[in-house]
Amino acid sequence: MKIFKKLVFILAVSAASLMAVHAEAGDKNDEKGADKGIVFVPGSWAQILKKAKAENKIIFFDAYTTWCGPCKMLQKNVFTRPDVADVFNKNFINVKVDMEKGEGPMLAERYPLEGYPTLFFIDGDGHVVKEIIGYQNPETLIKVGKAVAKKNGALL
Repeated sequence: MKIFKKLVFILAVSAASLMAVHAEAGDKNDEKGADKGIVFVPGSWAQILKKAKAENKIIFFDAYTTWCGPCKMLQKNVFTRPDVADVFNKNFINVKVDMEKGEGPMLAERYPLEGYPTLFFIDGDGHVVKEIIGYQNPETLIKVGKAVAKKNGALL
């Protein structure tokens, strides 16, 4: 019986060790995976406009809400794709704003919304260059992003 208890103890310790190693490896993979998606820049709207103007870039502005299903799908299935991130991280200042919190309500007045998500392309002076409403598949979002970047003289 003592051998059985020791064996169970050894198996339990081994399993716990393996789970800890697996969890640590998963954390590292998550960190590596984070750089594969669109990088959204934090900051106030005034700071974002200033940054866009200084870098001569267009702002890609994801106007979303936490309860919006298509918004969640964009975040999960489109913004995380390396091919989408490649276009958007090189050519735009990327910003996400919950339109019901913080500066969101003020921005909703400045940039009226017809639905969620609304994806704006805005110049450094705060003028809308392009607006698209609703979920966009990766291919369409890349096509729109490249067209906006090209029109505004960005290097793809």
